[in-house]
Amino acid sequence: MERGLLWLPLLIAFFWLAWQGSKEYQKVEAYRTWAAQFERAKYDIYAVLGQKDNNLTWGKPTTKGPINVETFSLLDVKKINLLVNDTIVNIEAPPAKGRDIKIEFVIAEPAKSVIVPFTEIPLATQWAKYLQGALQNLRGEQS
Repeated sequence: MERGLLWLPLLIAFFWLAWQGSKEYQKVEAYRTWAAQFERAKYDIYAVLGQKDNNLTWGKPTTKGPINVETFSLLDVKKINLLVNDTIVNIEAPPAKGRDIKIEFVIAEPAKSVIVPFTEIPLATQWAKYLQGALQNLRGEQS
């Protein structure tokens, strides 16, 4: 009897982990369907981000697909910042560690910013570099 009571918490933990894994798999599958419409896309536990032409779309991943989806144009972006622990960092020399990682898109009109969270500094750095290059190319084409 005592052995059964000792194994019960382990059994409960196993089922909880299996349920969490199933939920995460459903989120990834919903993302995969959503991301098919974009040229470039990223998924992590905090946010999904997709780029098609000059438009960026981002939202929060769920098992039914992204929610709180916002779309904005790179043409409206004035500046792109990489934030680590709410501090702007140099994209060419990002810190090795940080907890709160985000890319901030400063939009000219109306004066606001869009902040997309990331889980890893290298992934955020790659996206920030790519998007800054795309932004510079757009500005070069407009001139």
